[in-house]
Amino acid sequence: MTDKIRNIWVLADNRAGNVSQALGVAEMLGCPFEVKNIQYNSFVKMPNFLRGASAIGIDSSCMKQLAPPYPDLVIAAGRRSAPLARWIKKKSGGKTFLAQIMYPSLSGINDFDIVVVPNHDKANICGKNILRVTGSPHRVTEERLKKEAENWKERFSHLPRPWIALIVGGATKSKPFTAGMAKKLAEDTKKLAPNGGSFLVTTSRRTGLEAEKAIYSVMPEQSYTYKWGDKSENPYFGFLALADTIVVTGDSMSMCSEACASPVPVYIYSPSDTASDKHAKFHQELYENGYARPLEQALINEKRKLEDWSHASLNASKTVADEIKLQIY
Repeated sequence: MTDKIRNIWVLADNRAGNVSQALGVAEMLGCPFEVKNIQYNSFVKMPNFLRGASAIGIDSSCMKQLAPPYPDLVIAAGRRSAPLARWIKKKSGGKTFLAQIMYPSLSGINDFDIVVVPNHDKANICGKNILRVTGSPHRVTEERLKKEAENWKERFSHLPRPWIALIVGGATKSKPFTAGMAKKLAEDTKKLAPNGGSFLVTTSRRTGLEAEKAIYSVMPEQSYTYKWGDKSENPYFGFLALADTIVVTGDSMSMCSEACASPVPVYIYSPSDTASDKHAKFHQELYENGYARPLEQALINEKRKLEDWSHASLNASKTVADEIKLQIY
């Protein structure tokens, strides 16, 4: 493939979720790439149909790194980076292949060679350049899981098995995550291991202090915990690599997608009144395809026996990378 793609740029802005998706696709291609760190100015708030195929909204400090020779491939994610990606293609004389993750708006949509749209979103959008995927692209590959397992296994070795990971997000713009909900989540997760075991617990920026306290007040001593903001090494990928079972809150599509990259049982905590229509549709897709199950389903088991099942690894990054290779070849 390197004879077709000699130069790849990943447009990385200050939204970690966008960057992770773009990097996941780039890494899956297996070719060298350059990360172009993008900073915005106030004009980025303009709608994309006004920004057009331009560098409007891009801080001038970033422009030196975007000089020719222009790349064979640009990978970008999110609405704000789309005009810049189109500008790069225009400057290249139309030669640059554009892979855009997440629908960027109708403006200039035909400039993109691939537009990656998850199945749960934009149901009315169609076109020859639209690539539908399950979940979000991410950086959790089989190789990375093996590497993280080696890195973390000794640090968890004193904990009795099974190891149950609890990956906690938090509130969204429209849905709260209260201390009461957090406590119930922790209590339900504990029920998965009535005969002993250990819990690998991590919270996130959106969890909130009160919810975090509620979770850790319930978790037993036999736990390995990481609180948002801790200065120690983040064990998140170690949890994904080594857990025997994963429980993840349904508020983050990225976290759910990453959890489902692990082949172990995955349970999603998402009470019906806490999920948006879009999130609920995504969760249902995971359930129907066997990637995950609702947490409440596991709790129906009267014997509270930890279920033993597995699933294929979910990796939208591979789907996108394979489509890029197919089109460029």
